[in-house]
Amino acid sequence: MDTASGSGLVCSQISKAYSGVTVLKSVDFHLPPSSVVGLIGENGAGKSTLSSIITGVVQPTAGAMTLDGEPYNPLQPADALHRGVALIHQEIRLLPELSVAENIFLGRLPLKGGRLDRRAIHAEAQELLHRLGVDLDPDRPVRGLPIATQHGIEIAKAISRKPRYVVFDEPSASLGESETAKVIEQIRALREYGSGVVYISHRLDEVREVADSIVCLRDGARVASWDTGNVAKSDLVNAMVGREFTHEHQAPIPSRDEVVLQVRDLRRDGAFEGLTFDVRAGEVLGFAGLVGAGRTEVVRAVAGMDRADAGEVRVRGDLIPSGKPEAAIKAGVVLVPEDRKNQGLNLPRSAAENMVLPWEKQLTRRGIVTKSTVAEVAEVKRKEFDIRGRMELPVKSMSGGNQQKVLLAKWLLREPTVFIIDEPTRGVDVGAKSAIYEIIHDLAARGAAVIVVSSELEEVLGLSHRVLVMSGGRQQGILPREEATPQAVIALAFGSDPADDHRGDTAALSAHA
Repeated sequence: MDTASGSGLVCSQISKAYSGVTVLKSVDFHLPPSSVVGLIGENGAGKSTLSSIITGVVQPTAGAMTLDGEPYNPLQPADALHRGVALIHQEIRLLPELSVAENIFLGRLPLKGGRLDRRAIHAEAQELLHRLGVDLDPDRPVRGLPIATQHGIEIAKAISRKPRYVVFDEPSASLGESETAKVIEQIRALREYGSGVVYISHRLDEVREVADSIVCLRDGARVASWDTGNVAKSDLVNAMVGREFTHEHQAPIPSRDEVVLQVRDLRRDGAFEGLTFDVRAGEVLGFAGLVGAGRTEVVRAVAGMDRADAGEVRVRGDLIPSGKPEAAIKAGVVLVPEDRKNQGLNLPRSAAENMVLPWEKQLTRRGIVTKSTVAEVAEVKRKEFDIRGRMELPVKSMSGGNQQKVLLAKWLLREPTVFIIDEPTRGVDVGAKSAIYEIIHDLAARGAAVIVVSSELEEVLGLSHRVLVMSGGRQQGILPREEATPQAVIALAFGSDPADDHRGDTAALSAHA
């Protein structure tokens, strides 16, 4: 589209450098009104940096922007919002003690007679949530809500400001397929209202479905663009990685006979009940189910993060005390949580420090963990996991994919007996995704018992020897690889016979509990 008219948001030769390292290199970008532009690239390509500049989170080192023909240089997000530009973050930024409605209208709560007009914010919040397809009481506190639901609140919060331009930064990373479909519907509605939308996602099928045009960044530079969303997926992937790239799941090697993990009649009131399963050495057991099925709660209990009300967990025959994560870790059980920002990493600390935090006692020399020890360990893992970024800087400065690699390295500093990974590739690009799959395969090949929980059905089926399907907090069945078809898994997730035909329900299946 011609930018000469000045319509829309126009970025010209935008560059950004941190501590002498250039992360954006003279990027041109145009977002017309009533249009959706897909922005793709590997982790670290510069997508989030560009979106942060557009929305006033950071300022460019060089370049200029205009908004509908007028100079545009937001110094903070409030400036961008004042000009009608909103950012929907990948990370959740809600206040847990406030209600859903209060979070949506925070900073502009309506008053009546000098007091908060709760009836007004309840009604407006309910309307916004309804538009997004989120069934939720606006008066309930945010604390305790699933991540997917919290992300829906974030979207409602941004949309409530009636923005002219909206940047969606990985909006579907924490959502299941049915919830993502609702977000895409809302994006189309925004386009119909005249808003321009930037859609950043590693899920290329979503980008192709919703985008009117696509821009690809690689290593901070704009390397390709298309004036349509109808682009072959292979072309997008090859532009992102700069080479011919293919990935197909390979059948895992057969597992061993030794039972490593035994779970018997595990129950946590209000979350799940009756979980009984084994995982053998060298086996990958996938967890599948609908939103709210309880799979995340189960693996947290197995790893000792949450206390179970009944049942037992044994590793090689030894009973693991419930609700004792340190005992689970000592037995070789580690959990990579789904929420890497809030549960997996200490964001202000360096990537190197994050890696050694659980293992400081083992790494001490005369009671002190030396800086040289931390640096040596971090450098070994940086090379092993192809982590891109400076290990001595705060881990929050890294891209999502590199943060995920740091989190994996942290829990693989010592060889685990049982390795549990919840949402292994959320917010991760195709190259990093393939690397993580190889890590999982290698762990199993070395004899670890592996549990994978994922919101991508293809991922669960591709990685697993067997698939455990949950519905409503109950275990519906365990399918061997040869029987774990999408139709069979979906049938069990809906609590029906696998022989029933549920092919039309594929979009409703999600492994995010």
